[in-house]
Amino acid sequence: MPVAEDETLVKKTVNQNRLMSRQGIMERAFAFWFDSFVYNQIWEDPRVDLEALQLNSTSNVLTIASGGCNVLNYLVANPASITALDINQYHIYLTRLKIAALKTLPSHESFFRFFGSADSVENIENYDRYIKVNLDTPTREFWEGGSWMRRKVLGSRINYFKTNFYDYAKLGYLLRFVHVLCKVTRKDPSRLLRAETREEQEQIFNETIAPFFDNKLIKAVGKQPLIMFSLGIPPKQYEALRQEMNGDIVDLYRERVKKLMCDFPIKDNYFTWQALSRKYDHANRSAIPDYLRAESYETLKKNAGRVNMQIAHLTEHLKKQQPGALDRLVLLDSQDWMTQEQINELWREIARVGAPGTRIIFRTGSSRSPIEAAVSPELRNTFVYEQELSLELFKRDRSAIYGGFHLYVKRS
Repeated sequence: MPVAEDETLVKKTVNQNRLMSRQGIMERAFAFWFDSFVYNQIWEDPRVDLEALQLNSTSNVLTIASGGCNVLNYLVANPASITALDINQYHIYLTRLKIAALKTLPSHESFFRFFGSADSVENIENYDRYIKVNLDTPTREFWEGGSWMRRKVLGSRINYFKTNFYDYAKLGYLLRFVHVLCKVTRKDPSRLLRAETREEQEQIFNETIAPFFDNKLIKAVGKQPLIMFSLGIPPKQYEALRQEMNGDIVDLYRERVKKLMCDFPIKDNYFTWQALSRKYDHANRSAIPDYLRAESYETLKKNAGRVNMQIAHLTEHLKKQQPGALDRLVLLDSQDWMTQEQINELWREIARVGAPGTRIIFRTGSSRSPIEAAVSPELRNTFVYEQELSLELFKRDRSAIYGGFHLYVKRS
């Protein structure tokens, strides 16, 4: 088994209610489910992030790591430093693997084959030859280890990169399950990947995907919290979404999937490719993350040493930093997990640690920013909410799975 660097962080973060309450039981079920390899890629659009963050050569970034993709996407903008945190140790193991591969693989083509195609025996050969000696012990044990039964039956996790890495992790398993349901209901949404125009995308959506959500089996399965758990959505966030949709969570899926499938050109939206095929556009290399593009490779390789990765809680990490240490923060949807008291504590630390002009971005499951209700007026006045720009950037977010994007700037 891999060496657990901190197995309790997920439980400490998620468990907020007493054990025998309904919400407490849900929280502990989610903590068990989430304390594993959940994301094989991050589901936040880096183009939107970069426009909001306005990174430059003096920027010191703190971000939640998740699948590690956006850590690399931010590196293209040449920031001074990036600290990537996560309470999920497995996501840090993936981010460390990506950074080690970037530092050690001999060419862009070998890097793209590893994380772009992610389905070649050459990836395992390159892991053995170049990457593994540059990994720390817990990360190497995660990718090469596991129980005796796991190694015997399923093989080491590094073999994911031999058979399509994007089929794995909780998210990959969920998408595979959804694709099975599509076959059962005789729908073929992959047709949409061949669409030439936005009009054709919408037509195919209406013919193949929209009816999918009206199926009785899909309605029954879609209401199960386990579906949300596999998307990394905890009970608190799930309940907020359910209330916003008047209890009909399947309508929420329909609404957001339609945005994902219809609002952006297929040729440029790698999130749609992942949802429909569990892979990127290998042939044209258009619908791929920017960190996988050939023109980004030399910059990324040069900047790889600027990334520091830690298994840590966001607020607790901030408490250890000096005033002015950071000027860019990426909180993902972490505040949807928090109580009002925890949100206040987080923003007190951001106000203390952030330099004047610090830019903070985050996403929410619902459309509302929790800061407006949760943070005390005095603390709230430390920051400017760029609401108009936030709404505009939200419309351009190609991942389309969130209800809101929010940008705050610390007053100078």
